[in-house]
Amino acid sequence: MRKLFLLFALLLTTVGFSQELNCTVAVIAQQTGNENNVVFKTLENQLNEFINNTKWTGKNFGAQERINCNMVINVNDYNNDSFSASLQVSSSRPVFNSTYSSPVYNYNDRNFNFQYLEFQNLVYNDNQFESNLISVLAFHVYMILGMDADSFELNGGDDYFEQAQTIASYSQQLNGQGWKLEDGLQSRFALIDNLMSPSFKDLRTTMYKYHIEGMDVMNEGAKEGKMKIIAALDELQKVHRVRPNSYVMRVFFDAKADEIMEILSGGPSVNITEATDILNKVAPMHSQKWRNIKY
Repeated sequence: MRKLFLLFALLLTTVGFSQELNCTVAVIAQQTGNENNVVFKTLENQLNEFINNTKWTGKNFGAQERINCNMVINVNDYNNDSFSASLQVSSSRPVFNSTYSSPVYNYNDRNFNFQYLEFQNLVYNDNQFESNLISVLAFHVYMILGMDADSFELNGGDDYFEQAQTIASYSQQLNGQGWKLEDGLQSRFALIDNLMSPSFKDLRTTMYKYHIEGMDVMNEGAKEGKMKIIAALDELQKVHRVRPNSYVMRVFFDAKADEIMEILSGGPSVNITEATDILNKVAPMHSQKWRNIKY
């Protein structure tokens, strides 16, 4: 009987918590002047169900392993089934032996135009274009999965980034912005192209060392953790020498800048002069925050 109970419990765990994400999707339509239109709430409900109930990987995630993330869709305009919007995506990962969650991915996708009919079926296909709505959301899902995996294992996000690149490739058939080389240096194409390039391998090393060797030891040794974080950030100088002011570096600091400022401003005393010199060099767009680091 006990074996049967354990087997039943295991099945419940596998079925109930096999999905990877704990995602909150919000659709905001104030700029349309018609935010009470029921289509926006229907879209929001369908997207929450789609993101959280789709099986994105071949792995089973326990309830405590699901990645916390948010997607905020700001609709600027719509006409029948055509929507013009932007998308803000963010995710975080837990820090070992603490209640703190560290931001990992923070991306503002300004070119999010899509078509949607109320109650239409939302289906993701690994290797086939369905719609720009599905492609953009799936792309960011795999970016969330990849960034999270990179923070736990060196280059752990490879499979997820490869799938994001596949989505970018087959979505180029659409006129939607953000999928092609000619869409500029601040696009989905540029982001995944950068991450998959050997030129940025040291950024991915930083992602791993920052979290595993720095954040995850802070609760047991705050000073050691801070010094490891500074050492991890030093790796970014290698990237800066090869590709200064790169977009992927900006995406990294959009997620981490506030956290870095707070960590270096508090806790046990360490020499922050070297750290601020590094930060001003590799992330000058956040220079005001680096000036606010006081110790």
